[in-house]
Amino acid sequence: MTDLVWLRSAGLSAAINPFGAELTHLRDADGRELMTDADPAYWPRHAPILFPAIGVTNGGVIRVDGMTHPMPKHGFARDMAFTVSAQGEDHATFTLTDTAATRAAYPYAFRLDITFRLAAATLAIEARITNPADTALLAQFGFHPAFAWPLPYGEDRADHRIVFAADEPARLREITPDGLIAAETRDSPLEGRTLPLADALFVDDALVWDPVESRSVHYGAETGPRLRIDFPDTDKLGIWTKPGAAFVCVEPWHGIADPVGFTGEYRDKPGVFPVAGGASKTIAMHVTLEG
Repeated sequence: MTDLVWLRSAGLSAAINPFGAELTHLRDADGRELMTDADPAYWPRHAPILFPAIGVTNGGVIRVDGMTHPMPKHGFARDMAFTVSAQGEDHATFTLTDTAATRAAYPYAFRLDITFRLAAATLAIEARITNPADTALLAQFGFHPAFAWPLPYGEDRADHRIVFAADEPARLREITPDGLIAAETRDSPLEGRTLPLADALFVDDALVWDPVESRSVHYGAETGPRLRIDFPDTDKLGIWTKPGAAFVCVEPWHGIADPVGFTGEYRDKPGVFPVAGGASKTIAMHVTLEG
């Protein structure tokens, strides 16, 4: 098993697994766990990095310049070993670069740096996608952290909720049984700006806001400490769990799964963005323990 990289600040400690650059633990100053227990009966992951695809692709492939390439669900980064390229008491950077194996699935040169930094009661996570080539790189990127449900502060699971920072008038995306985006949409379960959490919401997979107007949400019970999750660089949001599990995922995305029947070029997959030759794109998420 890969050794975890631990970071510490006055208010939090965090552990990251270099395999997948995956946040594995986030604990408060008293050592209480804020992340999933990763029970394999439900979902054995903690916070996978989604790159260079979000969700499933139609037929399990992408098409680049007319050529077909196999692409696993949520991309390949979550199942690859990153290099620890920088490390200090309160920060660390994990780096993944292209290989012959990645180019078979994704025919681009790239450098992906995931930096974790603790300051007081905030964990900042920054993804930097760098294009070393002369021609444009295309990508999707997303975060997928699974937080403890309930949080470890004595409040009932049924009392937890997610509160959006802005009004969210749009209907939600509908996900088909095979993970594609349906043409139909679904009613929003929000009560004002509040999503009262309940297992029944997730019987048919994730709730997907596309677009999401908010750039932050609060998660927790009405009383007691709660988490603020900021996502300044993404305009789509998934919220997901497996009914009965001890976690809920708050997932800022730059992209979504393929629509039903999509057979177009990867560049036309919803949410794909370009990175110019020699340039970089940064996508961040912050998690703050409040109260």
